[in-house]
Amino acid sequence: MKKFEFVVPEESAGARFDRFIAEKLTDVSRSRIKNVIEEGVATLNGKPAKAGETVRCGDKAVFVLPDARVLSAEPENIPIDIIYEDDCIAVINKPQGMVVHPACGAENGTLVNALLYNLSSLSSINGVIRPGIVHRLDKDTSGLLVVAKNDDAHRELQRQIQKKEAKRYYIALLDGNVKEDNGVINQPVGRSRTDRKKMAVVPDGRSAETHFKVIERFMRYTLCEFELKTGRTHQIRVHASYMRHPVTGDPVYGGSNAFKLNGQMLHAYKLVLTHPATKETMTFTAPLPEYFTAVLDILRKKS
Repeated sequence: MKKFEFVVPEESAGARFDRFIAEKLTDVSRSRIKNVIEEGVATLNGKPAKAGETVRCGDKAVFVLPDARVLSAEPENIPIDIIYEDDCIAVINKPQGMVVHPACGAENGTLVNALLYNLSSLSSINGVIRPGIVHRLDKDTSGLLVVAKNDDAHRELQRQIQKKEAKRYYIALLDGNVKEDNGVINQPVGRSRTDRKKMAVVPDGRSAETHFKVIERFMRYTLCEFELKTGRTHQIRVHASYMRHPVTGDPVYGGSNAFKLNGQMLHAYKLVLTHPATKETMTFTAPLPEYFTAVLDILRKKS
């Protein structure tokens, strides 16, 4: 770990914080600088710095650069629920509690480790840490993921997601009674200004659009379907919290946990896409996991 301290000179006044650091540390990539800033360990005048904030002459900047770590992914004999597989794609029903790809603090036991063991090939576009991974689910979100087995399939699936042609549907239990039967949340999502480990609705965030409709109401909870139109980090969880109806079991964004859950009640239950090779429209579904149905059974008995 290296610690750098700078005093902003007059000629750098008015620059963005991340660009100022990049000018000082020319051998460090902008993306790595941004990642460090988002971790909340860089400061400006003693306070956590934001990448886009403006520096002024005389400001004191501190930037802590962690030692680089080389991660790799090895095949592991971990059983996974493969919903569908052919030469181009595989559709996986990921369990709650499984991390999608290796990262610091979760270097094995991930879905990628399982994919390397269970599938004959994976696309190489995302490198050795995320082979085949086209989109992700949070660790404690269960449900469907499509995996690319070759680079052509990967590029086509990415295009479908970017163009909003692929459709991703989730079911979530929310705290409280949602008054509207359906609606659209169109609020930008970015790093929280008070906790850099969380996301939040922020004015300078990336555009994020989530559609919802009520499936069933209980006394203190509401079962909803969500459709993602964009794919921002923690998007449904952030938008649900913004509605003041956080996902049940999600302590990060204010969800209650009366049922002693191991994570949020959020399940990616349906995926609609066009097959990269055959161009056939394909729809995949995954039933709610047992922990989810058990809570719904309790609520229905009380209603």
